[in-house]
Amino acid sequence: MNTSAQPLAPAAGETTTQGRLQRRVIFASSLGTMFEWYDFFLAGSLAVQISRSLFSGVNPAAAFVFTLLSFAAGFAVRPFGALVFGYVGDVVGRKYTFVVTIAVMGLSTFVVGLLPGYAQIGMAAPVLFVAMRMLQGLALGGEYGGAVVYVAEHVANRERGEKTAWIQATAALGLLLSLAVILPTRDLLGETAFAAWGWRVPFLVSLVLLLVSLRIRLKLRESPEFAAMKAEGTLSRAPLAEAFGQWRNARLVVLALFGIVMGQAVVWYASQFYTMFFLTQTLKVDGGTSNLLIVVATVVTTPFYVLFGKLSDRIGRKPVFLAGCLLAALFFFPLFKALTHYANPGLERAQQRAPIVVMADPAACHFQFNPVGTARFTTSCDVVRSAVARAGLNYVSQPLPAGSTAQIDVGGVRIPGFDGTGPAAAAKTAQLDDALGQALKAGGYAVGPADPAHINKPMTVLVLIVLMLFGTMTYGPIAAMLVELFPSRIRYTALSLPYHIGIGWFGGFLPAASFAISAATGNLYSGLWYPVVLAAACFVICLVCVRESRNANIYSTRAERRAEA
Repeated sequence: MNTSAQPLAPAAGETTTQGRLQRRVIFASSLGTMFEWYDFFLAGSLAVQISRSLFSGVNPAAAFVFTLLSFAAGFAVRPFGALVFGYVGDVVGRKYTFVVTIAVMGLSTFVVGLLPGYAQIGMAAPVLFVAMRMLQGLALGGEYGGAVVYVAEHVANRERGEKTAWIQATAALGLLLSLAVILPTRDLLGETAFAAWGWRVPFLVSLVLLLVSLRIRLKLRESPEFAAMKAEGTLSRAPLAEAFGQWRNARLVVLALFGIVMGQAVVWYASQFYTMFFLTQTLKVDGGTSNLLIVVATVVTTPFYVLFGKLSDRIGRKPVFLAGCLLAALFFFPLFKALTHYANPGLERAQQRAPIVVMADPAACHFQFNPVGTARFTTSCDVVRSAVARAGLNYVSQPLPAGSTAQIDVGGVRIPGFDGTGPAAAAKTAQLDDALGQALKAGGYAVGPADPAHINKPMTVLVLIVLMLFGTMTYGPIAAMLVELFPSRIRYTALSLPYHIGIGWFGGFLPAASFAISAATGNLYSGLWYPVVLAAACFVICLVCVRESRNANIYSTRAERRAEA
């Protein structure tokens, strides 16, 4: 084997200098992932303040939806960034490419904190905000692939799972860092000042993280494997065509997407993000308590990314990864029901004692998706379903004969619906809400947030820890699995595209898709079918089609590189 392609860390006798250099490589590469998730959590946590400042030209509900859609635009462009920066990384170099990606990513995050509001520059404010989100997403498309390839090509084959897992662990650190900036800023400035301009501070603070990241990355040298290929003239001249135009490589890309990343994305996003929305939106736990519970569980589970990465070095990537997918598919439903039991026991008791039934003609019921606030749903079925949705409660549907007026049954108490057209609709809606509120109170349903005194915080945290452990089992070894799947010449390009399609499309849209399913069915747990089905499908595909790659030698010989060229 060509010694120029050897990793920095020898199998034995590692010197102090080499160890320090390897730690710097891991730290520099991990900073980008932490930056990514820091920005992601900022964007989600401050969506309300951003919408009021930059999208205030439309009604508040539509402004909030447009803000969320702008974040989705960042996810949508990630695969294009993967193609662009993957190509550059395989042609120009790993180091210089992910220096550019973190610079673009960091500056776009920083600029959000400087954008004038809608009151100052009108429609230019949301347009510039969307542009920054798309730039950030574009850079992210090349950041992760560059980081994991760079680290993997610097470490020994036998420790690749452990070392690359440090990059995964920084996702949790991004969450903690965002809260560490948001919460003190909010407390120091007060709600009024924070809503007016203080929300910008966490975005501006990101400049410090950017400067530190750039300084460290600029001091690094190129990966040994890439340097060897460049010196020998064996670099790929057309990595896009080679990765996606040749079936032997394109097949690996498809396997990476559906046999690895799809499962990891839905398991991790369900356990890390959907739990947060489930606690606040479905179980009515106040935001402060929910954040605290999530933070505690995140702190406890963060080391397990590295532990499961290290375990994959010993027993194999597939056993660890497959265990995470299988456990998630089997236990998501009972564990989310356990969250209800411990976080809002009053809701659970009320659902058992006085179940809510929406009785209606199925033909009169519509899927109430209204992103811009202009559509109207006026059938009696839509009216009663909207009333239950406003209360944020679970219900089951029971069909009535065609033409029947819909009604709500709360533990035997019947509340009739009405046709929502006409000038009296507003008054009738108020009467319906009042009647429903009385029936819910009589049935034992609490009106308003979950009672903090009745939240079993230790058990809720324990359930969250178990759910997050499924995510660490899939996320810990995934970087090593992806790196070991592809040849060196196209590794950056071929790895980045399936990763960002999977993360951005399967994972990034999971909360919205799951809530839409729950809203359409009336069952607060039915949205879990989205991650359960995809995790189960990924388990089967990975088990049957993806090869075990533990101890795979990614450092090709000179002869192998020339043969590939």
